[in-house]
This record gives sequence, C-alpha cells and structure tokens, in this order.
Amino acid sequence: MKTRLQVLQDHLNKEFTASPSPFMLWMKPIVLVAEPGTVTFKYVVREEMSNPIKSLHGGVTAAIADDCIGATLFSLDEEHFYTTINLNIDYFAPAHVGDTIIAKTAIIKKGKQFVNAQCEIWNEAETRLIARAYSNLFKTNVVKKVL
Repeated sequence: MKTRLQVLQDHLNKEFTASPSPFMLWMKPIVLVAEPGTVTFKYVVREEMSNPIKSLHGGVTAAIADDCIGATLFSLDEEHFYTTINLNIDYFAPAHVGDTIIAKTAIIKKGKQFVNAQCEIWNEAETRLIARAYSNLFKTNVVKKVL
C-alpha cells in the first residue's frame, strides 16, 4: 500500500487528482515538489477564481494556502487528521486571470498536538511574493483513510 507521500509524488508535474478534498480538486493543483514536510503546487488562475477586477480573489488565495498546508501534513504520513485552528495571511501583490502561481509550504514547528506551518504564494518566475500565510493546526482523534 502506498503512503500519502508516495501518492503525492506519483503526481509530480501532473494535476493532483487523488486529493480527498473536493475543493482542492476544483483548484486543479499541479504537484511540483512533494517531500516530507513540504509541498509545492502550481496553479493557473482561472476566471472563477477571480474577483470583479479579474485578479485572484483573496478568499481563493487563503484557500490555496490552507489546502497546501493541509497537503503538507499529509506528506508526513501521520495516522491522525490535523485541522486548521487559525490562518493568518498577508497579501502583497495581485495575480490575474491566466497567470500561473506557485505555492510553497514549510513546517515551522511541530509538537505533539500542534503544528505551525507557512505557505508562500509566488508568481511563476518566483520574483514577486503574492501572499504569505501562517497556520496553526491541531491533531484530532480522526484517523485518516488512505488516499
């Protein structure tokens, strides 16, 4: 049986179609990096992800960060599900419909019950930071099913 990390790695340079999150599937991420404790996904900003001025909606930006951080926890192949208890995000620059963006995660600190993680969202060339999010996640009693 494959680990969750192996499932992520099976999708390198492809759309991640094995997510248990219908919302993540809707966002259509492409897996660029999947290692224990870090993932990098690529997205194309679609019309339905935009606000009225055709830039990436702030709520979708936050959702990308939250889902990427969640995938990072999956990369650790832990038995229990972690849930987000807060998400703080700073917005620095816009992305527009048709742009490609890159989301990179890192675990800042992992304890027995809590994890602090971050996600940075960049333009495709990684020359302009679009947003940075920090999240705390709590270990639940829910046991994850294999993807």
